[in-house]
Amino acid sequence: MAADTHPSTKGAGGAAAVRRLLLDNGALTALIVLVVAMSALSGDFLTTDNLLNVGVQAAVTAILAFGVTFVIVSAGIDLSVGSVAALSATVLAWSATQHGVPVVLALLLAVATGIAAGLVNGFLIAYGKLPPFIATLAMLSVARGLSLVISEGSPIAFPDSVSHLGDTLGGWLPVPVLVMVVMGLIAAFVLGRTYIGRSMYAIGGNEEAARLSGLRVKRQKLAIYALSGVFAAAAGVVLASRLSSAQPQAADGYELDAIAAVVIGGASLAGGTGKASGTLIGALILAVLRNGLNLLSVSAFWQQVVIGVVIALAVLLDTLRRKAGATPATAGAGGGGKGRQAATYGLAAVVTVAVVGATSFLHGGSSPSANPKIGLALSTLNNPFFVQIQSGAKAEAKKLGVDLTVTDAQNDASQQANQLQNFTSSGYDAIIVNPVDSDAAGNSVKAADKAKIPVIAVDRGVNKATVDALVASDNVAGGELAAKTVAEKLGGTGKIVILQGQAGTSAARERAAGFAKGLKAYPGIQVLAQQPADFDRTKGLDVMSNLLQAHPDVQGVIAANDEMALGAIKALGSKAGKSVQVVGFDGTPDGLKAVEQGTLYASVAQQPSQLGKIAVDNALKALRGKKVEETVKVPVKVVTEKNVAGFSG
Repeated sequence: MAADTHPSTKGAGGAAAVRRLLLDNGALTALIVLVVAMSALSGDFLTTDNLLNVGVQAAVTAILAFGVTFVIVSAGIDLSVGSVAALSATVLAWSATQHGVPVVLALLLAVATGIAAGLVNGFLIAYGKLPPFIATLAMLSVARGLSLVISEGSPIAFPDSVSHLGDTLGGWLPVPVLVMVVMGLIAAFVLGRTYIGRSMYAIGGNEEAARLSGLRVKRQKLAIYALSGVFAAAAGVVLASRLSSAQPQAADGYELDAIAAVVIGGASLAGGTGKASGTLIGALILAVLRNGLNLLSVSAFWQQVVIGVVIALAVLLDTLRRKAGATPATAGAGGGGKGRQAATYGLAAVVTVAVVGATSFLHGGSSPSANPKIGLALSTLNNPFFVQIQSGAKAEAKKLGVDLTVTDAQNDASQQANQLQNFTSSGYDAIIVNPVDSDAAGNSVKAADKAKIPVIAVDRGVNKATVDALVASDNVAGGELAAKTVAEKLGGTGKIVILQGQAGTSAARERAAGFAKGLKAYPGIQVLAQQPADFDRTKGLDVMSNLLQAHPDVQGVIAANDEMALGAIKALGSKAGKSVQVVGFDGTPDGLKAVEQGTLYASVAQQPSQLGKIAVDNALKALRGKKVEETVKVPVKVVTEKNVAGFSG
């Protein structure tokens, strides 16, 4: 019978071997295809600086994902790693800079914070019998809340000695990449060479069988989630080092990227399979996708679509691999398996270098664009105010013959740092940045300064770095105007509530400071409550609805932007514009419509289209060596029903 099987095997030829190789190494194949495709599509992709950028941008996700790999291999899930990373970094910065704790001890406290969070997760799952999804979802909220409580919603400067983790060695090798490699080696060692690693595979493969074979499953789960917490703490420290500050809202949503990296890397959410090298490849795929799509000027909204499709295809490939009987992606293979794996990686490297070298000829003779290239890095495009900045900038760029590339950081300071690095490494002629946070943008702007690329800040300044100009309205002055407007409308006495912006952002802090400063002149105004609604209309509706239950006698509302004001108006119903006066901020189109209708009493308008237009003008001036003013102030204006007809933002 054995002889009968040989002809069919031979008949299959090399095609069967190639098919099996691709199925066994789907993530690696996808990474190679992506690298080749990006090299062919963008001449800026295959540069040393940009490839190092990819490594830096993958580092935090990869470190988080190594910890999540332990959990997924054991058939669990950890949704809390992003919040635990932020909490650990906040504890380090808070203890070292505000309480004088020695940096080494502060680092240990950060790691201990990660371990404690992991142990709580493990205890709730192993002994409390909570589903991993629920236990870690609860920790996600608790850790994020504690981070905000400790930091009081504001970034905390990171110790200089630890901030070096975000620097480079020898002026070119990024430290985050080295940390990623070290943590990857530790993860591979734990999975392949330790008792707890073998326990993970046993529990993930069949938890009941593992228990019956004498494995102390509950204790192992405690250790597994504690390990995930350690890796989350390390990722938090690396992320905060890159941003030179601990951001209470940092790593928001990163748990989903970490899980995606593990799944793309070949692990199964059902447990029992997975390896560190696959996770690293998964993280690199996500980083290459984002980096390449940025270089190709693909909309941030479409980037989310593409990444979602890639994750779905990765799971589909895993299903096909299992149906085809491909080798499971475990770390427990014997020496022969590891030898074949090494040979596969070596062959992949050779093929990649050869194909990429060939595609580089596509760009070798290309001439640079005659038009200046300017990158515009916006904090978010989910807010009409910033959409108007984009519109003004695009209109002016078209008028002046400028190639303008716009990116959306989605209020993530780390993502914006990546986008600014991409602009710098791609040799953009000038950069316009609307920082998510003024401190967090500093290191990326320094890199652009070093490359002699003019940088214009718009709406918010950049700390600890030099920009050629700041084009902005005064948020503090605008806050004062908003307070004065509502106070005078109420005749100097009355009860109001304040809807604050997203905790940790510089715009929220500055506008809140303006509100407080302006209200000092009106002692008859009583502030009943101040609550954050994150610059979001839906949250403004929910928060205002809740506040009305406790304070039905409210007479005025100050909102830190028009979106929250519009949500408050919805909650107030017929009271808006009659018994309750609402003042917004930004002068967005929807806000101005509400002013016309009389439901919104006033909006402190910043003329965002003008901000975008003037920013492009100044970027072009700086690029051509012309003198620009250090600060270009665009005046704010209180728009009411009396003057709204003649106002244009």
